[in-house]
Amino acid sequence: MDGNYDVIVVGGGHNGLVAAAYLAKAGMKVCVCEAREVVGGAAVSEHPFGPAYTVTSLSYVVSLLPPRLVADLGLTAHGYHVYPQGPYFAPRRDGRYLALPTDRVARFDQIAKFSHRDAERYDDWDAHMSRLGGILGPLLERIPAPLGSRRPADLLRQARLLADLRGVDVRAAADITRLLTDSIADLVEDRFESDALRGLLSVSGCIGTWAGPRSAGTGYVMLHHHVGELDGAAGAWGFPRGGMGGVTQALARAARGFGAQIRTLAEVGAINVRDGVVTGVSLTGGDELRAPTVITTVHPSIAFLRLVDPTALPTDFLTDIRRWKTRSGTVKVNLVVDRLPVFASHPEFDPQVHGGTIALAESLDDIETAYQQAVAGRAAESPFADVCIPSVFDDSLAPEGHHVVSMFTQWVPHTWADAPDDAALDAYADRVVARMDAVAPGFTDSILHRQVIGPHEMQRDYHLVGGNIFHGELTPGQMFHTRPAAGYADLRTPISGLYQAGSATHGGGGVTGVPGRNVVRQVLADRRWWRRRPRARNAT
Repeated sequence: MDGNYDVIVVGGGHNGLVAAAYLAKAGMKVCVCEAREVVGGAAVSEHPFGPAYTVTSLSYVVSLLPPRLVADLGLTAHGYHVYPQGPYFAPRRDGRYLALPTDRVARFDQIAKFSHRDAERYDDWDAHMSRLGGILGPLLERIPAPLGSRRPADLLRQARLLADLRGVDVRAAADITRLLTDSIADLVEDRFESDALRGLLSVSGCIGTWAGPRSAGTGYVMLHHHVGELDGAAGAWGFPRGGMGGVTQALARAARGFGAQIRTLAEVGAINVRDGVVTGVSLTGGDELRAPTVITTVHPSIAFLRLVDPTALPTDFLTDIRRWKTRSGTVKVNLVVDRLPVFASHPEFDPQVHGGTIALAESLDDIETAYQQAVAGRAAESPFADVCIPSVFDDSLAPEGHHVVSMFTQWVPHTWADAPDDAALDAYADRVVARMDAVAPGFTDSILHRQVIGPHEMQRDYHLVGGNIFHGELTPGQMFHTRPAAGYADLRTPISGLYQAGSATHGGGGVTGVPGRNVVRQVLADRRWWRRRPRARNAT
């Protein structure tokens, strides 16, 4: 392979593959360098229990990938297919359950089992969240305006932001402010009274985050998980066929189809810079690849504190990267079972139950207690979990009669990323399984295989620093124009020709592909500007 390219992409996760596909489609010579033996990053399907079982190791559902991106890259022709996920189902230890079906009458009846007042208020809550999502959701797909910049192009972008917000009145502005700064507890406790509904709604505010439901900013985390779209349904989620690796393999096939080269087991050891300009990358195996444009999609601390010589970066930028918060306490437990769980509260098989999101959370305080125990330095005694069984719909994941179970759980101490405690991690996983067994008796006996991926494994094996699946916490101070550093949320970096498009950039946090698509817009716009410069100089 020739060592000269138009663009080199560092990291073969979903954002890197999106960028590579779009750039190759635009006619550029592109090379993706992925350190692992398989592309996909945290959106990958693997076979820890042998070839008969396909397990989505980390990220486990899709919604935030924009439909336009799917169409632009022709992903359906490359095998991309999503099974719509069923609604939330929250079985309780007292033998009851709460479900949130999409049908309004059925949902009212479900909530009314716990509180008639809550049932009457829920539709207003749903409409309120939809309105705010309609305002903030589109902003995730825009390249942010560098607030405070006085450069003409940046001032124009700031003016466009104001135009985008022209429909925001005084009330909406206040609601957005509260959403960005309040905890999810502040939002739900003002509206609802039942522990069951408060607990269920709080899950989305904490998932994947080093923050409990009473932590400021978790209101936005909840909205972030509800701004996606699936088959025209806002906020809907689904299981991709073949697991999340089905998404990234479709992206890889699309990128290759447009002419991009994808190199696995090609770990980048350095991003090369000369006189403030990127020149390419050096692989740990010794190869040197040259390109005038490099896009990094890896965690910012890896990119800017390890791969780039820090002396090539300004002090304020380095300070922001060093202060970047990327803690986590999540644990993924993947199981193979020889039968579906039988819930005491709903013993009959129901694809809307077994194929939905099974939430193990009794109350908001139940979730907060789990977080506070991890903050105090010990794994949660009663972890909460998002449980999915994608094999209910996707028969490619397991042999007939068997199923794969995904349990995304929280919390263990975030310090376990650097100082793991294997025995305590296994004991924690035992408690997660026991919690499921408490609402589905016999579940423990159905388990054939178990895989436990804690913060240390996420950091070591998947390069998720701190075990954080978002490459950085979704807090107000790390969103929009500050993600991941002041003045660089436009996907550029202080080094000419070096761009960033990982999940730690604006539009990231989840399998969105938005940073990968937006960085292409930035790269192409900058190239057009550079081509115009000689003509501008000649005109003067």
